Amino acid sequence: MARVMQIFLWAWIIKHSTVCSDSLPENTSKRFVIECLEEHNRARSTVNPPARDMLFMTWDKGLAITAAAWARNCLFEHNVDLKDVRHMHATFSSVGENLWAGYPASHFNVRSAIESWVDEVHEYDFNQNSCSGVCGHYTQVVWASSYKVGCAVQLCPNGVERTSFASREGAIFVCNYATAGNFKGRKPYSPGSSCSGCDGTCVDNLCRYRWTPDWDPAISNSDYVPVLIVRPLALVFTFIAAFAVHHFYPNVFFYE
Repeated sequence: MARVMQIFLWAWIIKHSTVCSDSLPENTSKRFVIECLEEHNRARSTVNPPARDMLFMTWDKGLAITAAAWARNCLFEHNVDLKDVRHMHATFSSVGENLWAGYPASHFNVRSAIESWVDEVHEYDFNQNSCSGVCGHYTQVVWASSYKVGCAVQLCPNGVERTSFASREGAIFVCNYATAGNFKGRKPYSPGSSCSGCDGTCVDNLCRYRWTPDWDPAISNSDYVPVLIVRPLALVFTFIAAFAVHHFYPNVFFYE
């Protein structure tokens, strides 16, 4: 009987461990991506004072891959390659980063992690552009020109190094941003009427840009309809006008 109970106990532990691991989302999960974007854009759209140049943030797979790669180190320190952008992303000129770590890993969720960064607003004085504590995570989240983000969360069975719970199973959450924010001496955004300082469509106090190249086949094909309709009609009206003028004013036309 004791042997059966021991086997049952080990089975429960293994199952519990598996559930904990599986509860952390992949960075390719649609729900995970949507939650990351919603939380970031919610914070960006509700800044006080309002921002005149805050861009709507969208997902970048490359940044998410970089975030996942660094998270696998289970180390609560910024990526050592942040200053060498060639190792961070193939396109952007600079990349920023926010980190979160906690335990037990099963308690992780996107909203609470990002909210912990956003709550640093209470430590930030916008007018003075100064911190009374830690506020760099918040200013990166609401940095107006940081319009791309990619995040990842990693299970760390042996703990997250450089934390007070390094010996316990935990999780680390990493978000990378482009272009990078937190430039010394600069405020995260320009205050003013929402979207007044940028072009594009203003949605929820954020500037959204929709750009399509003029050689896009979808645009070219859509131009065929007005061309096929307008040109024949114009030609018909031209003939009618010429006939009318010639009929009512026969001496208007002179030929040599």
